[in-house]
Amino acid sequence: MNARVLIVAADDGLAGPLAEGLDRLGWSTVTASGPFAAVAALQDLEIEAAVVDVAGHEPELYDFGRRLKEACAPRRIPVMAIGVPAAPLDPTAYDLQLAPPLHPVQIALRLEQLVRTAVAEEEFELRQETFTERDAPLAAPQEQARPVQVLTVGDPAPKFLALANALQQCGAEVVGAFTPYTAFDYMHDRPFDAVVLWGGEDHGEALAIASGMRRNTRLYHVPNLLYVRSPDQLDLAEVFNRGVTDIAGPNVPEMQTAQRIVALAKAYRRQIGVREALDKARGSGLMDSATGLFSRDLFAAHLARLTTAARGRNRPLSVCLLKVADRPEVARAREDGWLDKAMPQIGSMISRLVRSEDTAARLAPEVFALALPATAQGAARLVGERIAAVIGCTAFEAGPGLPPFVAEFEVGTAQLLPGETPAQALERAAAETLQRRAG
Repeated sequence: MNARVLIVAADDGLAGPLAEGLDRLGWSTVTASGPFAAVAALQDLEIEAAVVDVAGHEPELYDFGRRLKEACAPRRIPVMAIGVPAAPLDPTAYDLQLAPPLHPVQIALRLEQLVRTAVAEEEFELRQETFTERDAPLAAPQEQARPVQVLTVGDPAPKFLALANALQQCGAEVVGAFTPYTAFDYMHDRPFDAVVLWGGEDHGEALAIASGMRRNTRLYHVPNLLYVRSPDQLDLAEVFNRGVTDIAGPNVPEMQTAQRIVALAKAYRRQIGVREALDKARGSGLMDSATGLFSRDLFAAHLARLTTAARGRNRPLSVCLLKVADRPEVARAREDGWLDKAMPQIGSMISRLVRSEDTAARLAPEVFALALPATAQGAARLVGERIAAVIGCTAFEAGPGLPPFVAEFEVGTAQLLPGETPAQALERAAAETLQRRAG
């Protein structure tokens, strides 16, 4: 199995257990004990992210994250710092800084978001080139000028108020809510970049808020920090699986915790900014206005660019085809013209079910295609099957007096092979749909 995460650590005290936990969670790791070994690993392996143990280290790690990013360019990788450094780090060199207590589940969740943001930024650059060739350049992701918005939730305990004051000193605008009901009212009325939850004597209520945020599509990615009296008494795996992003306690200086919260908020803003920039492609005039999908010619041009970039960045690239399956009720809807009427709705559903960094197109009246950057074939198949399952649960009109019909899909996938053209990969995906139909 190829290593996905590079861990740079002089000793195994903090990094050893973290590497074992990440390996169990599917984030296979490789460890480097120093800068030279780390740079060599980045150049030779398909590393997706790096984690640097900065605990107590000397200033040579001040901007080390930037050196790691440069070593694997043009592939973008996020670099996370863990531990408490002897001196402040360059905030522009690291995408995120986390301090103990750390748990593999927590790191895996953060890696997932950071890697997706890096891939989305790569996709924006490529999409910008594709659209500029057609005289429809996309606007770059916008940086918000207003201060970071933080919501604090909980009783006004002295330590919690001290943290709120530290956040304000870091330039954040802080809004306080004393109850979960008030907190969710605030979160639905205005956008926040981060939420701080006071655990107090009983952190159950704070965990319920974190879980509620993860069940809400608009709040799902908003980071939150659980501020508790004693982090050592928590079941960390349960806490992070319930939706908590980070944990801190009064034993850590308030200013240090505030800086971590602001860093989480800025990472969230960056993630949202690039997604919004990609979504603006729908209004470029080049996309299908009814569905938001790429046209066949636009998809072919962009897929060629994706192929070149994937090889230059040493990343996988997969394609997925979704073809409307032949079923008796579908044949009837096709003959009566109701399938044609349903196709714009189906296409619109597909455009909204893919990630912002994926490219979806309509290649033929009943055939859709996806280009999935930084995605292996197994994961691409899961994407296609998930989309097919969602649409397969939707009933479409079949005419007066006729029962609704359901559109099922035959799914085929292929991962780009060395020396293979995009057309050849699509042909292999198409062959898989035929095999599934025959089976």
